[in-house]
Amino acid sequence: MSFFSSYHQGFVRVAACTPVVSLGDPAANAAATLALAEEGHRRAAGLMVFPELGISGYSIDDLLGQAVLHEAVDQALAGLVEKSRELMPVLLVGAPLVHNGKLYNCAVVIHRGAILGVVPKTHLPNYREFYEKRWFAPGRDIRGETITVAGRPVPFGVDLLFAARDRANFVFHVEICEDVWLPACPSDFGALAGALILTNLSASNITVGKSDTRHLLCAAQSERCFAAYVYAAAGPGESTTDVAWDGQACIYELGRLLAETSRFPDGAQMCVADVDVDRLALERLRTGSFNDAGLMNGRPETTMRRIGFDLAPPEADIGLERSISRYPFVPADPARLDQDCYETVNIQVEGLMQRLRATRLKKLCIGVSGGLDSTHALLIAANAFDRLGLPRSGILGFTMPGFATGDATKSNAWALMDSLGITAEEIDIKPLAHQLLKDLRHPFADGEKVYDITFENVQAGLRTDFLFRAANRYDAMVLGTGDLSEIALGWSTYGVGDQMSHYNVNASVPKTLIQHLIRWMIRTGLFKADTNEVLGAVLDTIISPELVPADENGQMQSTEDKIGPYALHDFMLYYTTRFGLKPSKVAFLAYHAWRDANAGDWPPGFPAESRQAYDLATIKRWFETFLFRFFTISQFKRSASPNGPKVTSGGSLSPRGDWRAPSDGNARAWIDELKRNVP
Repeated sequence: MSFFSSYHQGFVRVAACTPVVSLGDPAANAAATLALAEEGHRRAAGLMVFPELGISGYSIDDLLGQAVLHEAVDQALAGLVEKSRELMPVLLVGAPLVHNGKLYNCAVVIHRGAILGVVPKTHLPNYREFYEKRWFAPGRDIRGETITVAGRPVPFGVDLLFAARDRANFVFHVEICEDVWLPACPSDFGALAGALILTNLSASNITVGKSDTRHLLCAAQSERCFAAYVYAAAGPGESTTDVAWDGQACIYELGRLLAETSRFPDGAQMCVADVDVDRLALERLRTGSFNDAGLMNGRPETTMRRIGFDLAPPEADIGLERSISRYPFVPADPARLDQDCYETVNIQVEGLMQRLRATRLKKLCIGVSGGLDSTHALLIAANAFDRLGLPRSGILGFTMPGFATGDATKSNAWALMDSLGITAEEIDIKPLAHQLLKDLRHPFADGEKVYDITFENVQAGLRTDFLFRAANRYDAMVLGTGDLSEIALGWSTYGVGDQMSHYNVNASVPKTLIQHLIRWMIRTGLFKADTNEVLGAVLDTIISPELVPADENGQMQSTEDKIGPYALHDFMLYYTTRFGLKPSKVAFLAYHAWRDANAGDWPPGFPAESRQAYDLATIKRWFETFLFRFFTISQFKRSASPNGPKVTSGGSLSPRGDWRAPSDGNARAWIDELKRNVP
């Protein structure tokens, strides 16, 4: 398959559908179902879920006991099965079926001219407006049986899973409406048996507030079961004798809403999304307690029948029916971003407060460069001191200009320290650095313009060395400022350098999030107006370690020019460490997220002039840089990481936290996979 095929990249396109129902008219309902199925086929859907009893209508009451209806349902299903021969999607339709003298509320699974199986409803509601036990028998004890539908014997029972033979991890389970509203619901056991997509054919009349409850159930079930949950409820055409219907349909994955329909529609509708079944499988693999739950419940996979089918998905580029965030650490939704910033800042502050309490220290030392990271760490320190009732004068801020320190950043550093009212001092490291370079017989000491790694690290090391000695002198701790992105890339000087501190509040905060944290602090008025003015200037400053003098054109050293855009590195970091995805798949996701600057949502407050796009060649180039730096040359630094609080679900790279790896590993397998599978 093509690199650009979403099916090749581990996605399955699913649809939650609400046709218009004709009460007691199976032929018309089958036709309405077929019309949506044909649309789903055109959109390359692999699985389509329709409402409960959609072939007959749910709200037909005692008509369910009529022989004419049973015969019409069987004929309608036979016609739908025949017309599905040329359609790719697996169709899940609801119908009342007779078996051994009992009537069952069933989900019929249809694919390419065959019925794969029939699943009966486990729990029959019989309270308030529901009277299902008047007509139906419960299916909870039906296992290992067959039922005759449209003249064909097919598997029948609550013990069925359905799995594509030609699409790894496309395994789904079926339950019906009430089944998910109760403890120990069938989909729990379907998930434990291996289903990665859980489906629910529902009727569910609408009352005030019920929509929120459905969302909560679907979100929770997808989160707890490490699965996708596809839910389709009845809508237009159902009887409103005593109740009403809103046609709610939605698709969730790992607790996240991927797509939903509008409610109270005038006609048929469906929502479509690409479910990442490979990511779900990896998430289960990496969460041992999920497997423990399966063992505690008798290994459900040993009692479930797995029904195979061949999907034959398209190999071409069919796009991606899924929103991919450019910044996985930074939500584009303003309310969500506001909450994330609030939680991030307070996690950092709480972490530092506890460390200060535990050490009984009243002072800390921090290097203030005027850049984003040190600015943010200083703001966290000021907030922590305020909450502890300690004077900000106990924060000892040092700006330490070197051979390449710019006037703008030094000015910002001083303005920030002054506005915050901390104890500020400037230490010129150039004389000592020059002496050290001279002692090392470095060419720069003799006037040559040699700006190698030794030249850079002499400066970085002296700054950190001074901070530690100042901490000894003033009975203080050294506060680290390096962020998660730099830690991932090894963009720090090891040991006596910016890799080391007594406590690092930024250790789990990615570079792409820090600017938004600072904007949030400006917006929420956490500090005074003069501080906010300085913070605005810091946000406009180029990201640079300022260790190499400007070139002949006055251009300052740029981190991103040397190692690549942090936006792409953070993207690769998130999907590599959080989910363990293959580099080629991450490149596929990045391609859809970054190829068009005008498509999709940007985080609120993101400057329009800074918005850009990256083509696939650029993505591939910088991903290779990331893989080499992350897997080959940087782990030894992470293995000796100082303490710092975990902030995001994207992870911490502390060897005591989310990431444990050999310091002498290599990136060959990851780089080979990237080169081999990305055009």
